[in-house]
Amino acid sequence: MSTNVAMITGGAKGIGRGIALDLAAKHWKVAFCYRTSEADAKATAAAIVERGGQALSIRCDVSDPVAAKQFVGRVEQEWGQIDALINGAGPYHRVNLFDETVAGWKEMFDGNLHPIFYLAQAATPGMKARRSGRIINFGMANADQMISQPDVTAHYIAKAGVLILTRTLAKLLAPHGITVNTISPGFIDSGSAPPGELAAMTKRIPAGYIGTVEDTVAAVRYLLSPEARYVNGANIQISGAWGI
Repeated sequence: MSTNVAMITGGAKGIGRGIALDLAAKHWKVAFCYRTSEADAKATAAAIVERGGQALSIRCDVSDPVAAKQFVGRVEQEWGQIDALINGAGPYHRVNLFDETVAGWKEMFDGNLHPIFYLAQAATPGMKARRSGRIINFGMANADQMISQPDVTAHYIAKAGVLILTRTLAKLLAPHGITVNTISPGFIDSGSAPPGELAAMTKRIPAGYIGTVEDTVAAVRYLLSPEARYVNGANIQISGAWGI
């Protein structure tokens, strides 16, 4: 039975939940954090146990650097190590740039980009000591193009920053046996968008259909596998060729 430990931000629902349940089926210990979704967190923790894993559910806002460090410390204290850090949390809102507030602008960076830095600083010393570890960050399918985004400006810039941070971490951590990669979803039916909005986007997706949580989970599964040991600094787009 595996004794691997995963730490997932935003793991109570959506894609994060799908990853947690997939790892649970392989008997991983899964720690995940949430901010407000307490009922979803309880349900996810129960489902992890039902599938053969161990669960640790913690209310935590990883946009706070102190809380992020405490989250890592709690997991290491509970289970001794962190084998995989999966940065799945990421708030999103749609508003024209000139209607954006200072608080809304900051929220996009505090929620999508900064926690990856905080958590990497806290989690990698243990990974370095074991000369093993996987970090997976979540981007956005077309963030590598750096095109204008009038209605999601801060979110888009933050996701472009995720790609740069991923590559930097990959270069710094590769000598220590650690891989760092990005998964960049397009339109995924994860429960975060209204079905009507997703349906309207279908005609813009070359593959002709909306992606599923399992499509994203499969990419995570690969990046955590021994087969991906030499994949480092990559950006895997899960978009049916949208956004390329």
